[in-house]
Amino acid sequence: MTAFRCIPIATETAERFRATGMDDRGNPIRRVVATPGGGFPCRHCLRLAEPGEAMLLGSYDLPKPLGIYWTPSPIFLHEARCPRAEALDAVAPIVRANPLVSVRAYDDLHQCLYDLGHACAGAEVDAPLARALDDPRTAFVNIHTARPGCLLVRVERKLVADEACGQ
Repeated sequence: MTAFRCIPIATETAERFRATGMDDRGNPIRRVVATPGGGFPCRHCLRLAEPGEAMLLGSYDLPKPLGIYWTPSPIFLHEARCPRAEALDAVAPIVRANPLVSVRAYDDLHQCLYDLGHACAGAEVDAPLARALDDPRTAFVNIHTARPGCLLVRVERKLVADEACGQ
């Protein structure tokens, strides 16, 4: 598979949600407590919450795609600070743990590449993700929960320049 990175939400976004109590759509952030088997995927550290952990739920304005396919997405975030994930050449744990995900590939113009779209169990995402990333038309991939449609993570190819910068 093409080298890739899973890109969590920016730390600045996570800190803003925590500090202001408001989401990107101007809604008050909701505080929830993770329950056993609940599936509360943090979009900053890219891991599932442990039962009893406080989580924040708010609407997030996706940075990509822009234009026609742009949409806000509900996201969970740990209430307490958590380290920003650096998932290189590894599928984020919140994707693998999800029972049904949607792989959505986009080109340089942020057009959805319908023929590369795929829904599958998160544990089986490797092949459809590889298919999307190996296609030269793909600029980036968003992986969503397939039922509610919430963004889990954006995936981009790892560039040679990333290695030179130590990323």
